[in-house]
Amino acid sequence: MTSHLYRFFPQLQDRTLTAPPGSVAEVLHAINEQAPGFTDYVLDERGAVRRHVKLCINDTIVIDRKTLADQVEDGDTLFIFQALSGG
Repeated sequence: MTSHLYRFFPQLQDRTLTAPPGSVAEVLHAINEQAPGFTDYVLDERGAVRRHVKLCINDTIVIDRKTLADQVEDGDTLFIFQALSGG
């Protein structure tokens, strides 16, 4: 995760988070159990990835930003990038 997210979820800083293999949606919800409110920050009210959030599985950008069906396999890393707007 980008360090910007730690400002809102300090309990996740300096930790390696693990979740069982599954869809991106399932992994995000597993993180939300460790840091309540996390999915509200990265997902919109329909459960899609917010416009300024980018997700990657290893070195591949997550394609399905609406249903989050891309699969995260055992040993994969899900990267969460919060883009910052402005100059």
